[in-house]
Amino acid sequence: MPQPAVLTGLGAYLPPRRVSNEELADRFDTTDEWITSRTGIRTRRWADPGISTSDLAVEAGHRALKSAGLVPEPGAVDLVVLATTTPDHPCPATAPDVAARLGLGAPGAFDISAVCSGFLYALDTASNAILAGRARSVLVIGAETYSTILNPQDRTTSVIFGDGAGAAVLTAGEEGQTGAFQGFDLGSDGQQKDLICIPAGGSRQRSQGTAPAPGDEFFTMRGREVFLSAVQRMTESSQSLLDRLGWSTDSVGHLVGHQANSRILRAVAEQLGVPAERAVVNLDQVGNTSAASIPLALADAAADGRLVPGERLLLTAFGGGLTWGSAALTWPDIVPA
Repeated sequence: MPQPAVLTGLGAYLPPRRVSNEELADRFDTTDEWITSRTGIRTRRWADPGISTSDLAVEAGHRALKSAGLVPEPGAVDLVVLATTTPDHPCPATAPDVAARLGLGAPGAFDISAVCSGFLYALDTASNAILAGRARSVLVIGAETYSTILNPQDRTTSVIFGDGAGAAVLTAGEEGQTGAFQGFDLGSDGQQKDLICIPAGGSRQRSQGTAPAPGDEFFTMRGREVFLSAVQRMTESSQSLLDRLGWSTDSVGHLVGHQANSRILRAVAEQLGVPAERAVVNLDQVGNTSAASIPLALADAAADGRLVPGERLLLTAFGGGLTWGSAALTWPDIVPA
């Protein structure tokens, strides 16, 4: 019989450097009040020079393995899936390097690029590998160093994004076991790919045989349109998954949304009918960490006792592509590292 994927370990890592709103206010001729009122963010972490995405991913992965009671050695996991928008190199993928540095031997390892939805896409991939019997345990990591792709002249993006990594271990379990994933809902709309984009650096720009325009090597985002799409898609995806599972909103213990913007999180919770106190928010301390945001939010909520073993969790995210997705699980009795 197919065995469901069960969350058995969770780890998080943030680089030590804190970047406050006050520091950015001086740089961009703005104020702490302006940044906080529009984003809900008060501080974020940026990696020091020389620190890459793989460095953060290794730290988070090691902690997730420890949380799961696994020794980082060959055979500990069968697969490593890394969700990131900021790989160490355009080629090769970063996941094999992370697996090697963790001492995991030679598991399957690859990257997933779905921007802020990446961690949910990676969880779905890992869950399906376990359900198909192709893996007994999978290490899923969301890691980003967005500070390396932000335009230092662009106030609208530089105040939003932070660096960090979160990781989860999924293991083949039993039906009804706490921690088991109950379902996923994924979607995309490539017709709106330009809403969230790095215009230069890929084959599209290079095939034209011209130098990129100034600033095209940096991350860009059309904020207002992204806001409206994010609220719509996260709400629709969440409701679709709830309906498929037969879960009522009242039965959901906590909503853990991608930590993009406090107004987006409030709007999604309100449209779903989830009380504000049941919507997990930690972006005020870490900013928008893209693919790392959901595991970082989970680790934060678990560490301070907000999540109760056995309660139902609804995860949802929206990102570039455009992509979006939701996942549902029961919370296990684990201690995040």
